[in-house]
Amino acid sequence: GLLHALTGSGIMVGIALIISLPIGILTAIYLTEIKGFFTRPIRFLVQAMSGVPSIVAGLFILSAIVFPITKTPSGLMGGLALAILMIPTIARTSEEVLLLIPADLREAGIALGGTQWRTVAMIILPAAQSGLITAVILGVARVAGETAPLLLTMGGADALNLNPFAGNSSAIPFYVWKNFSLGTETSIARAWAGVLVLMIIVLFFFSLTRFLSNRKGRV
Repeated sequence: GLLHALTGSGIMVGIALIISLPIGILTAIYLTEIKGFFTRPIRFLVQAMSGVPSIVAGLFILSAIVFPITKTPSGLMGGLALAILMIPTIARTSEEVLLLIPADLREAGIALGGTQWRTVAMIILPAAQSGLITAVILGVARVAGETAPLLLTMGGADALNLNPFAGNSSAIPFYVWKNFSLGTETSIARAWAGVLVLMIIVLFFFSLTRFLSNRKGRV
């Protein structure tokens, strides 16, 4: 069945989200609130990362971590590759959301005696909460169907593996690719089932994003 692939996808996307969420939101805060010396190079780096082909992320993890350090692929390596693709999506979307917050809120927080970071933490981020959640959902949807980086980093498995730090893992895109490659009638039917599940997952995330966006607009 799909259990091992579905579980593997969930674990690796979860790892990518744990890494990408703080980095992406902190990057957006730096670009919109701090505007320090590194604003321009960081914005350029984020834009460049947005255009990187997904297989490059897999090759980077393979050459920088798997070959010299771990020597073996794993679910953790797959999660790191997905994080590289998720970070720019969350950072750019979060930046756009934070730019929509009126400057009056920032000025009011500072006028009441709050520091810049306290104003950001207590006023700006709560005001942008729904938009930041949308950014996270878009980031998850961005990487949910990626195949190329996982082929290079997770190894692939036909059995359930709940340990992302050891042993090969599986994912729905890998499950689809492998069964299509086998070419038998049964394997192709399983591959189409995997495609259907993957489409439902991505559709769910984008529908949730649209719902939250409409809700924000009504508020």
